[in-house]
Amino acid sequence: MHATPFLMFQGQARDALALYREAFGDYEELLRQEHAEGPQAGQIAMARIRIAGLEIMLYDSPPIHDFTFTPSTSTFITCDDEAQLRRLADVLGEGGAVLMPIDNYGFSILFTWIVDRFGVSWQLNLL
Repeated sequence: MHATPFLMFQGQARDALALYREAFGDYEELLRQEHAEGPQAGQIAMARIRIAGLEIMLYDSPPIHDFTFTPSTSTFITCDDEAQLRRLADVLGEGGAVLMPIDNYGFSILFTWIVDRFGVSWQLNLL
């Protein structure tokens, strides 16, 4: 048995992959299948990536839905040092939103909770 987070985009999966490649130094693309033709030509039919040891699946949904991501589900990243946390916050947060600014909240040395420009939520933590 194996569980993998699955992110559904609506035409922005290719841009999300580019952002995650830029943000995470250990980014690894395990699978990338694009629609070759039709109304979804060039969009992601299926992708699997690995970042910070976590495998994530993602794709562009053929139908457009009335919902998107919510901050109630997020990916929690434990950073190696302050510079890494601040860099990730800068790259992932560009064009997104800050739910909790970088600070010491008592449960860690440094923490921030951000939403990237695609609506995916990230908690960045430094122990």
